[in-house]
Amino acid sequence: MTTPQSYSDKYLHLGEKIDLDAHVVCVYKIKSTQMTMREAAAAIATEQSTGTWTEISTLKEENFLKRSGKVIEIEGNIAKIAFPEEDFSLDIGGVPQVLSIVAGNLFGLDSIEGVRLEDVIFPRSMLREFKGPKFGVEGLRKILKRPERPLVGTIVKPKIGLSPEETAAYVYEAGMGGLTNGKDDETLSNQRFCPLEERVVAIAEALDRVRSESGHIMIHAINVSTNGHQILEVAERAQELGASQIMVDVLTCGFGAVQVLAEDPSIKLPVHVHRTMHAAMTRNKDHGISMKVFAKLTRMCGGDALHIGTFGVGKMKGEATHDLVYRDMCLSPEVPYRPMMPVASGGLQPGMIPALIRIAGKDLQCQAGGGVSGHPLGVRGGAMAMSQAVEAGYLGLTAEEYAKDHRELRMALERWGSV
Repeated sequence: MTTPQSYSDKYLHLGEKIDLDAHVVCVYKIKSTQMTMREAAAAIATEQSTGTWTEISTLKEENFLKRSGKVIEIEGNIAKIAFPEEDFSLDIGGVPQVLSIVAGNLFGLDSIEGVRLEDVIFPRSMLREFKGPKFGVEGLRKILKRPERPLVGTIVKPKIGLSPEETAAYVYEAGMGGLTNGKDDETLSNQRFCPLEERVVAIAEALDRVRSESGHIMIHAINVSTNGHQILEVAERAQELGASQIMVDVLTCGFGAVQVLAEDPSIKLPVHVHRTMHAAMTRNKDHGISMKVFAKLTRMCGGDALHIGTFGVGKMKGEATHDLVYRDMCLSPEVPYRPMMPVASGGLQPGMIPALIRIAGKDLQCQAGGGVSGHPLGVRGGAMAMSQAVEAGYLGLTAEEYAKDHRELRMALERWGSV
C-alpha cells in the first residue's frame, strides 16, 4: 500500500536548509516502479519517523514538526533524508535503536522494490557520545613494534576441529615464520574439541615461546563472540588467562558487544572485529546496507581492526573501488576517532599481497588462512612466504622480483601464481 501523496508531501523539504548539527542524515539508493522518487523517499521518511500508511488523529502538528523525517535532497535514484537528533536515544537505545530508524522497516515497504542505505552522517553531538578505538592503527603498531610495514596475519585452519595444542602449534609456527597477527576463525568458540580457556593458555604459551626464541612479537585474537549477557565475562576470562587480543563477530553479536568490550575499563586488549554475515546485507548493490555504514558504526563503537574485503583479489565477492571506500571509512578523519586497522582477508595467498598493498596502501593487515597452511613447506613456510610478500609490497616490488632471492615466496608462486 502506498502512502497518499497528500500526506507524504509533508515530509518533503527539498531545497530547504536544515541544521545539520541537529539531524542524522541518511543516504539511500531507491528503486521503485510503483512510486516516483519523491513518493518513495517520502514513504521512507514517513515510515521511519512520525507517520504511517494513512492519516492519523494522534499526530499533532507540533510533534510532527519536531520529530518527522525530512527528505532534503533527491538526485537520480539517491535520496537524502534527515532525521531529527531527538528521534534517537544513545544512553539506553544505542546503536540498536539508531539502526531501527535508519535501517528499519523501510526495507519491507511494499511499493519499493529496492532500497540500500549507502551512508549515515551523524551530528557532532552524537559522535561525542562514542569513544572510538582504544588502540586502532597506531596502538596495534605500537604493540607489535611495527611502525610502517603492513601487518601480516593468519587464520588458524581448518576453521574447526583442531585441539588447543594443535592450534597453539599452528600459532607458534606462524610466529616463527614472521607473522604479526593470528586469529581464531569466526566459527570457533568453546567447542568440546577446543575449549576456549585451554586454547587461550596454549596460545599464550606459544606466543611467549616465539618471543623468547626469536625476539619477534605476535598477537592472536581469541574469539569471544557469545550471548550479550556473557561476552564481557568471557573476554575478561580470556584476558586473565593471557589473551593478547580478542575478537567479536559484530553482526551476529551486535554493535553493543563491540562497544562494551572497547569501553569497559576491565578490558585492556585490542578488539578485532569480524564481519561474518555481512554479505546478507551488503552484497546486493540495490538493497540492504553498505559496508561503509557498518565500518563507521564499528569504528564509533570502538573496534580496533575490521575486516573489509580483499579489493577484488581474494575469494570473497568484492570490488577494489568499494573496498577502498570501506578502507577510507576505517582511516579517514570523517569521524573524530583513532583510525581503525583495515583487515584484508578471504582467499588471500602470498602471490596476491604486493598487488593488494599497491591498491590498498600500507595501513593494512594482510591475512591468509589457506595461503599459509597450504604452503608446500607447511605453516612456517607459508608464514615466511606471506612475510616476504608483504616486504615486497612495502618496497614496491612485485612478488616475482622478490621471490628470486626468497625460496618460500618462490614456492608459493609456483603453487598458486600471482596477480
